[in-house]
Amino acid sequence: MQENVFKTRLLAGEPQTGIWLGMASPYVTEMAATAGFDWLLLDAEHAPNDVASLLAQLQAMAPYVSAPVVRPPVGDPVLIKRYLDIGVQNLLVPMVESAEQAAALVAAMRYPPEGMRGVGHVLSRAARWGQVADYPQQANRQMCLLVQVETLRGLENLEAIAAVEGVDGVFIGPADLSAAMGHLGDLGHPDVVAAVDDGVARIRAAGKAAGIVTVDESEAQRYLDAGCTFVGVGVDTVLFVEALRGLAGRFATR
Repeated sequence: MQENVFKTRLLAGEPQTGIWLGMASPYVTEMAATAGFDWLLLDAEHAPNDVASLLAQLQAMAPYVSAPVVRPPVGDPVLIKRYLDIGVQNLLVPMVESAEQAAALVAAMRYPPEGMRGVGHVLSRAARWGQVADYPQQANRQMCLLVQVETLRGLENLEAIAAVEGVDGVFIGPADLSAAMGHLGDLGHPDVVAAVDDGVARIRAAGKAAGIVTVDESEAQRYLDAGCTFVGVGVDTVLFVEALRGLAGRFATR
């Protein structure tokens, strides 16, 4: 079984940057994989992805160095089991609010006795349909869990969430956090910025990798300078729409 290089680098504290992919297209995903990002986030929370479309994108990424990270719509153990079987090793699970919830996610990603993941490796792409003979024995240590804290309750429980064994990193979700704080859509509000900065500092103090996403390059650099090691620096839909609008505007005839 191949080493999860993304997890190894994350645990070593190496900064890794990537982008969000929400276009649910293997063609777009392969294009992004040629760009040289450390990781690509395949989003199933706010994008029209299902298990089949994620599988196609994983296959499209396979020849390239960018590591796939998948965000499920919810931390459901049955869905997680299906993701892991198609070859997902890195999960970013949204809306985590307690240590108990984080511990349940760790269990969902691991085979017994460490967890509760169902065993079906002879049917799974992850084990090359049974050809990786020691997959059940090696899989647990290669799985990487990032949990997304983006509510006031999650912030209150941040240290307890970060302390859960098997949680490899904590990601602050600025969009939902801004809404929870009464500043919907205003990610630059001073209170929101202060809460995010405080959250990052607390995650680092707990000894876990801190993550964030922004479409502002200077802000992304600020987070890298602050010690974040999982930083999203763009979103495919934003990049595509901005390029289209810019080109159309430069050649507008009416």
